[in-house]
Amino acid sequence: MKQILLETEKLSKSFSGEGVLQHVLRNIDLTLYQGDFTVIMGASGAGKSTLLYALSGMDTPTLGTIRYGNQVLSDLSIDALALFRRQVCGFVFQQIYLLDTMNVMDNVLAAGLLVSKDKKAVVKRAMKLFAAVGISKEAQRKFPTQLSGGEAQRVGIVRALINHPAILFADEPTGALNSKTGLDVLDTLSAFHRQGQSIVMVTHDLRSALRGNRILYLKDGVILGECELGTYTQEDAQRTQRLNQFLGEMGW
Repeated sequence: MKQILLETEKLSKSFSGEGVLQHVLRNIDLTLYQGDFTVIMGASGAGKSTLLYALSGMDTPTLGTIRYGNQVLSDLSIDALALFRRQVCGFVFQQIYLLDTMNVMDNVLAAGLLVSKDKKAVVKRAMKLFAAVGISKEAQRKFPTQLSGGEAQRVGIVRALINHPAILFADEPTGALNSKTGLDVLDTLSAFHRQGQSIVMVTHDLRSALRGNRILYLKDGVILGECELGTYTQEDAQRTQRLNQFLGEMGW
């Protein structure tokens, strides 16, 4: 039986602008499980990124609750919520947001030393992660502007994982990459998932969505349906067919 990682109850988010109230998320009840690679899909404006930001504590819901273990995120102070994001969550975005004034290694250490004061242990963890994603020692001394898009995103993944997050949140992580470098990033995420990393990813991309074992389809702020694909393998010839059938039923 899978272990519950994060739960929401009647999660709702509304925005007010020019006298109009826009309901972006509507009464979402969702359970995320340890070890799942959960993919959130849907048309533009469906609320995918809003849901991801709410689940990760980056945004505050209008109504409803988000529970991580015994913690209800809406009950946490600003400082406690920042600590939750730092210790529990890792973030990978379409825009990578590396600091141009620091080299690759220092970008990662800056994140790791926010949680651990044991620099030797943080460096050891960083070196292990860099090796896992194929970032050489030479590249670790480079500055972000000297990296290719694929290299920079793999550095972003290392930074996201440096603090052993319970959940890795990814928002369109291949959206700014070409086909080849995007595939490299997806292979990296799949490799960490096989090692047990829990991942929640928002994507418009069918190729990216195929990496998930659980697909959620969001429409007008509501989870319209979900599809179980099982763990990703390249040899699974029926995987694309099952996902396409599910997305067709959802009106994709």
